[in-house]
Amino acid sequence: MTITIHSHHLGSFMLRRVLAMFAIGALALTGCANAAEREQSTAQFTQSYVPLEQSFVADLASTGSKKVKPGAKLTGPKAMTVLNSLPVKGKAPATGYNRNKKFGNGWKDFDKDKCDERQDTLSRDMSKVKFKDRKKCTVRSGTLQDSYSGKRINWKVNSGSVDIDHVVALKNAWISGGQKLSQTQRQALANDPLNLMASSASANRQKGAKNTAEWLPKNKSFRCQYVATQVSVKKKYALSVTSAEKNAMKKVLNTCKNQKAAKVKTIKPGGSKDSSKPKTPKKIQSHYVKGSVHPGAFCKSVDKFKKGKSKAGKTYTCKSSKTDSRLRWRV
Repeated sequence: MTITIHSHHLGSFMLRRVLAMFAIGALALTGCANAAEREQSTAQFTQSYVPLEQSFVADLASTGSKKVKPGAKLTGPKAMTVLNSLPVKGKAPATGYNRNKKFGNGWKDFDKDKCDERQDTLSRDMSKVKFKDRKKCTVRSGTLQDSYSGKRINWKVNSGSVDIDHVVALKNAWISGGQKLSQTQRQALANDPLNLMASSASANRQKGAKNTAEWLPKNKSFRCQYVATQVSVKKKYALSVTSAEKNAMKKVLNTCKNQKAAKVKTIKPGGSKDSSKPKTPKKIQSHYVKGSVHPGAFCKSVDKFKKGKSKAGKTYTCKSSKTDSRLRWRV
């Protein structure tokens, strides 16, 4: 008995496998084949089964995971509007910049989910993510559709192919207003998901601390999102842009005028004295009583040592004397 399976007519591996098993069952039930024929049929099935299994895995690889767009969500006002609200200043000196001392050593848990922001960014920006732990915190592997280069990267721990980029580089933040932030605010900037993106290690290292006027991602279709994210971060952390940087950002955003930035609230730099709460001035009590006083007349204890003027314009003080303990208006 001969059964031919045309696998190219079937859209599902499970259907192909069921039909194949049915074929073997049919052979056994007929009893018309000798041992040699059954062995040959089994061998033929085994040879046809292996590529089917491989095909099934390939199908899973291409259709089993949804596409992931790396980076923070941008659902706020237009990026161009936000850009135009940023202060334009020259670069401040990089004196005193130290990445670990000024922005914190190591990754922090910014969103308080008990996973540090490196792990959160890897799991946010990659598809087919696999974890090393049960609480799904430490990422073991995943696939990154790298926005910077446009290439697909199959990543696993210690491969060195993927970095977590600070979209606004920390050194750039330092020279554009970061020196006025408090230590806590700088650590927040370094661990804020808005400023983090999984990217190819090579692209991240090419970028370094450069601003938009000095470096843009090779993948042109990503540049609008990249600039809009930088604008959002600079708005949130009260950072400035240089004139050249603003011009470069405008050039990019002019190609996508509806590009949105993130919805953020600008922080008050905490490195300088907080003048948001005006000091309550001390109540200054007048040394003079209201109205005119009469020389030698008695005065009240609440007016002790206060001064008063007579109708003639002469000044008197409410006090006692060596011979009279009573309070009177005296010279």
